[in-house]
Amino acid sequence: MTPKVEFLFDFGSPNAYLAEVAIPSIEQRTGVKFEYVPILLGGIYKATGNMSPFDSLRGIKNKPEYQALETQRFIRRHNVTKFRTNLFFPVNTLMLMRCAVAAQFEGVFESYFRAAYHHMWEEPKKMDDPEVFRSAFISSGIDIDRVAKRAQDDDVKKKLIELTNDAVSRGAFGSPTFFVGKEMFFGKDQLRDVEESIVEQSAGAISKAK
Repeated sequence: MTPKVEFLFDFGSPNAYLAEVAIPSIEQRTGVKFEYVPILLGGIYKATGNMSPFDSLRGIKNKPEYQALETQRFIRRHNVTKFRTNLFFPVNTLMLMRCAVAAQFEGVFESYFRAAYHHMWEEPKKMDDPEVFRSAFISSGIDIDRVAKRAQDDDVKKKLIELTNDAVSRGAFGSPTFFVGKEMFFGKDQLRDVEESIVEQSAGAISKAK
């Protein structure tokens, strides 16, 4: 039995975007499908007292430059070709993330997810502007009025809160966060360890089955 593998994401995190680009290759090599879990990063920051690198690195000498270097290394390693800096960053992602949950409920998550990342990090836009938000998704062929309407329902709002609180209770403090079974990994640079854990836990499950 293969382990449950989860990718906790918020569209506002550029590192979550970059990490997600590498997921299909890991899935292909391990045969394990990742579960995509929407969380509200602002809610996690508030619950844990954390803040985004955009804020935490401000005024620190050399560290932002090194982090930018590490990002470029990651981009080269994983052949990321579409990523662009969003000049409107940081973006309030509450509506984006509620719609992600709504899209899951409505069975249109994959197309919504791809469109959201496209308009956040490939052709970046100010996605917390309601008019920009609606026009962007319409241009991608998404029935965003339907999804946005569903996103206003209490069960959708409650689900996003539950997923965010559950992430915090399990140790999360940011995005991207990964869980392989009960093992938590934070950040795009931990993907090698994520894959290693998947292989180890899968092998362990096979051994126990014998």
